[in-house]
Amino acid sequence: MIAVTLVNLVVIITAVMIHYECLLRMNLLLSRLNRRHRFRIVLGVLGAMAAHALEVWCFALTYYLIIQFGDWGSLKGEFDGSLLDCAYFSFTTFTTIGFGDIHPVGHIKFLTGLEALTGLMLITWTASFLFLEMQKYWKPER
Repeated sequence: MIAVTLVNLVVIITAVMIHYECLLRMNLLLSRLNRRHRFRIVLGVLGAMAAHALEVWCFALTYYLIIQFGDWGSLKGEFDGSLLDCAYFSFTTFTTIGFGDIHPVGHIKFLTGLEALTGLMLITWTASFLFLEMQKYWKPER
């Protein structure tokens, strides 16, 4: 159980660090751009989506490796064991959609719950970042 907890911590710390670095870099980039405000916001949204996709793939790779090499559980249902199915499961978990066609069994459930919590927090962080960016450029007309 200690190994499972350590793996969970490593993947969560990795996702949070990726998110922090991406938002930091986007903040620096957006402030230096001499482009229209609309372009800055669109670039911020696309950058945030790329960061989230990278974070989801970190979780997907962890699921894949746990299933292939660990005895910590598995994913059942419409799951063929591929990395792509792990990515699909990770996207639905990270976004807390959870379609239910693939479900975790065993200790891997703990990572699934932590991914949903991490995804919720990182998506909220992104929303706050984008809101602050929009406030800089979208001034009310008088």
